[in-house]
Amino acid sequence: MNFFGNIIWLIFGGFLAALGYIFGGFVLCLTIVGIPWGLQCFKIAGLMFWPFGKKVVSSGRGVGCLSLFCNIIWLICGGFYTAIVHLVFAAILFITIIGIPFARQHLKLMELSFMPFGKNVV
Repeated sequence: MNFFGNIIWLIFGGFLAALGYIFGGFVLCLTIVGIPWGLQCFKIAGLMFWPFGKKVVSSGRGVGCLSLFCNIIWLICGGFYTAIVHLVFAAILFITIIGIPFARQHLKLMELSFMPFGKNVV
């Protein structure tokens, strides 16, 4: 069932959104300073390609001061906006019964795009 959900997800926008995250990750990785944030974009893109059957969990490592600082920078530079967009799409999809599984995936993506440092996708 996860396979079909992922295929439908890719057809209806997941592929283009993942390409956007990959492009943003490459742009951020062009500078030395932006590499940590670019790697987080790649992590989100991986989840954006195949969200069904994966979970976002907090990692035991990397939750210190540096992770908090990077998450604050992430929030200021677009993470808050991205999380709000995922929340709006989840609310729209929750209206229909058939959209509920896809809304749940948007909530998962919202959690990761809000504060990606210190989180892993399994």
